[in-house]
Amino acid sequence: MMDRRNTDAVPADAHPLRHLTQAQFAALGGSAVAYIKPVSGLVLSHMIRDAEFNETELYQLVMSADGTPLMVADTEDAVNEWLGDKNLGLATLH
Repeated sequence: MMDRRNTDAVPADAHPLRHLTQAQFAALGGSAVAYIKPVSGLVLSHMIRDAEFNETELYQLVMSADGTPLMVADTEDAVNEWLGDKNLGLATLH
């Protein structure tokens, strides 16, 4: 069997886009892209300490591509309504 791995590949953490400053990322449009992620109330309570969430409930978290939380909702409809007047591109998570 032939080994086809690329042993000369650059490590993933050496990629230059991983080391952009917030200003550099914003210049690339990072503030214009967001994604929606379902998150448990337990996780949210660790992220946002001065808010109360039902730990077993699933919430919809809208995050900017730079990692800044933009909005939390309890339904997808609420997220879609909020996004209706925003000029954001949505990225899908894989």
